[in-house]
Amino acid sequence: MKPLFRTVFLAAFAVLLGLAPATSSVARRQVPAPPSAEDFGRSPAIRSVSIAADGKHLAAVVSPDGITSNVSIWRTDAMGAAPKTLGASPSQIQNVSFIKNDMLAITLRQTITVGTTKTHLFRLMFVDFDGKTWRSALGGTDPNEYVPANMVDTLPQDPRNVLVAGRDGIYKVDVYTGRATKAFPDSDKFFDELIDLTGAVRARQSFDFENGNVYIAQWIRNPATNAWEEHFRWFAKDREPKEVVGFTNDPNIIYVRTNAGRDKAAIYEYDIAARKFTEVVFEHKLFDAIGVVQSEAAADRGRLLGFTYQGEKTRVYWTDPKLKALDKGLRQALGVTTAPLQWVDIATGEATRYSTADGADASLGAWSDDMKYAIVTKTGPRQPTEYYLLTDAGQLSLLGKSRPWFNTATLGDMRLVQYPARDGLMIPALLTTPRKEIYGAGPYPTIIIPHGGPWARDEMTWDGPGWVQYFAARGYAVMQPQYRGSEGWGQRLWRAGDGEWGQKMQDDKDDGVKWLIAQGIAAPDRVAMHGYSYGGYAAMAASVRPNGLYQCAVAGAGVAELDRFRELINQSRIGREFQRPTILGLSPLDHAADVSIPVFLYHGDRDVTVPIGESERFASALKAAGKPYKYLPIKDMGHQSNRWEAGQIAQVLTAVEGFLRTDCGPGGL
Repeated sequence: MKPLFRTVFLAAFAVLLGLAPATSSVARRQVPAPPSAEDFGRSPAIRSVSIAADGKHLAAVVSPDGITSNVSIWRTDAMGAAPKTLGASPSQIQNVSFIKNDMLAITLRQTITVGTTKTHLFRLMFVDFDGKTWRSALGGTDPNEYVPANMVDTLPQDPRNVLVAGRDGIYKVDVYTGRATKAFPDSDKFFDELIDLTGAVRARQSFDFENGNVYIAQWIRNPATNAWEEHFRWFAKDREPKEVVGFTNDPNIIYVRTNAGRDKAAIYEYDIAARKFTEVVFEHKLFDAIGVVQSEAAADRGRLLGFTYQGEKTRVYWTDPKLKALDKGLRQALGVTTAPLQWVDIATGEATRYSTADGADASLGAWSDDMKYAIVTKTGPRQPTEYYLLTDAGQLSLLGKSRPWFNTATLGDMRLVQYPARDGLMIPALLTTPRKEIYGAGPYPTIIIPHGGPWARDEMTWDGPGWVQYFAARGYAVMQPQYRGSEGWGQRLWRAGDGEWGQKMQDDKDDGVKWLIAQGIAAPDRVAMHGYSYGGYAAMAASVRPNGLYQCAVAGAGVAELDRFRELINQSRIGREFQRPTILGLSPLDHAADVSIPVFLYHGDRDVTVPIGESERFASALKAAGKPYKYLPIKDMGHQSNRWEAGQIAQVLTAVEGFLRTDCGPGGL
């Protein structure tokens, strides 16, 4: 067999795939119109691409019309033949994956109303290639019967069974008959069970108190006696989680991720028999480590292949030399280049250099056990995701483009930047600027888009909802500040947001505007804020703060009252102790009379994460105070993007654009 991991052939593909640099004549051609709201709002033509362990089949979710979703299945030895297609009307297919070589797991979504609560329901189904029988992972074939189920482990070494979590425990399920046998019971005390390389539950956590302080304890089965033993714990108030992220073929050694005693999370080896952390096996000087990448092939299951970490986006540091060489070669073949940037470590203030992909990046996804076939993706801020199939014969062929209807010529350029907050803390941000050959060198009308969470972050990759590129393609500069309270950039930035809702967290966003103005990027009288979820809260807060920098604020699914947000967090016992104490500061609803700019609110009526009442109450308060506002409830829209129906993205983009152009300050933005 020819080895898959060769790099000598890859450089030639830059020419074979038409990836040579564009000539200057491209800039002289007439610039096309920017992509429409409908272009962004259509479901991707292809996504969720998966490969069977034996390499004989591929599967993906496809959408022929941008509305309906089907599953297509290809034979890898006959890719030119028409694929088999499975539909699931009226449910919407969310994703697909192989659980056995001839069996798929498909997640379906549908709307459901129980009493006055409107939400979405997700079903995990097992389906063969013929699609004749759709079997619920826990619950048989009755389409009206709903039993919650989540995939725990596909048990690659078991030819028939997988592990599925239900309401009362973990079940071993025969994917061909549906027979389910309880493998591990549920517990009021324990949670987060983890499966080792043999398919056994080897780790779990518990929640308890010590001297009035909440702690989370890690329990591990003794490999010699099989008895459960507590090994280490962490206190919620300390914000230094310790989590098992992988098992090894040595039953006494596991991988644990923690930020205890350090700014950036690292991955350690932990010796179960000795009950101690040994060496750091992976750390990044500038960013948080995330987890481990291990082989799932039966021949070498568990072999360490690499580590994941959070850079400008989630990245992989390959330790396997073949995968490392292949990863480098793929980037060369697909025309990926890098751009250096100056970076200041947020914790230490030390200046250093860091390289990011200049535009699109390529990455190696799943591969078959025999490594004859692999899935490759190419994506970036200006590049909707493309999927490729790589064979051991050195053939790299395009499987499909997620948005083949897109003309990317008008999309903006994104880069990672930093700016100092007023107290000196360095704030990362993703900055997207319009094409200079179309809109000139600036300054531009500008939109500040704070991410949700706030314990979350943005990544420098394709923007699915279109909030960034839709407006960059229309001449707006867009900044996504990674304000204090953001995760993934180290502890100093994360902890600095504690108790600063609407205060220093808001200052960071304003300081970003001032930096953009000083750089000649933002027009000082043409700045708006548009946020969603916590970002919606931030937009509400921007509208009530005195001496604001914004001509208007757009708040999607925002929280208007901090007390209500704390109530939502209370529903999780870990969140109640871990995050709730940090939620202190400005409550926009209390200051509706202080609003000094036009406000646009939108909210989905099936949002169970941030109930629509938050926007309704803020809209009512604005109306009572005689403040300029618009409010758009959106039918059947949930909170998370996997709860958005076809057409809702276009509805939001069109409404926001109209508001910015006609209602945002004097003369529009």
